Amino acid sequence: MTVLVITGTGTEIGKTVTTAAVAATALASGRTVAVLKAAQTGLRPDERGDAAECARLAGGVTTAELARYPEPLAPATAARRAGLAPVRPHEIAEAAAQLATEHDLVLVEGAGGLLVRFDDKGGTLADAAELLAAPVLVVASAGLGTLNFTELTARELRSRRLDLLGMVIGNWPDAPDLAARCNVADLPEVAGAPLLGALPAGSGALAPADFRAAAPGWLAAELGGTWDGVAFRERV
Repeated sequence: MTVLVITGTGTEIGKTVTTAAVAATALASGRTVAVLKAAQTGLRPDERGDAAECARLAGGVTTAELARYPEPLAPATAARRAGLAPVRPHEIAEAAAQLATEHDLVLVEGAGGLLVRFDDKGGTLADAAELLAAPVLVVASAGLGTLNFTELTARELRSRRLDLLGMVIGNWPDAPDLAARCNVADLPEVAGAPLLGALPAGSGALAPADFRAAAPGWLAAELGGTWDGVAFRERV
C-alpha cells in the first residue's frame, strides 16, 4: 500500500488525528510518509492546517496542501465564495501520485465526508480515490447515528468498486455509553469491513512524544499497529 485515502463519515470526528496516528505508526516502522490535504477550509493563510497538525503530532512527514479557503464550508462552496480556483479530483490524484514516487506511504486526507464536493463539476474524494485505485480508510464516530453514516459511506465505496480497508473510531470516549459499546460490534457488520482501531478521546492534545509512543497501540496490524480488536470488543 503506497497511497491510502482517509475520509470520514462527517466533520470533527477525528480524521486529522487518525491520519497523524497512521503516519506516526508508519514512521516508527522506518517508512517515509507524506500527508496530502486535498483542501483546507475555514483557516487564514497564517493558521496551522490539518497537514501541519499531522506533522506536529507524528514527526518527520512531508506535508502538502493543494488549496486553502477562508470560510468553513464545503470546498466547492468555499472556493466559489472566495473567488478562488477549486481543487479537482485529477489534481488530488496527480499530487498523491507524485508524492508516492518519493515516499513509502502517502496519506490523502479529505474534507468532511466521502462525497463532499470539491469543484463545480461535483468532483469528490471518491473520484480521486478511483483515479488512484487506492484503498480507503473511513474514520467513524463512536456514538448514536454512526451506523447509518458508516453504511452509506461503505455502500458508495462498494458501488464504485473501491477497496474499503476498514474503519477507525476517531474519538473513543472515556466512558462509552450503551450505543458506543454496541457499535463496536455493529460497525464492521454494517460496513462489511473490519474495525481497525480506536483513538482515545483527547489523543490530539497529547504531547507529540507521547502521541508517537502511543499511536501504534491504537491501530490494528493492517495499519502497522498492535491494537487487538477482539480484546477491545471484549473489554467494552
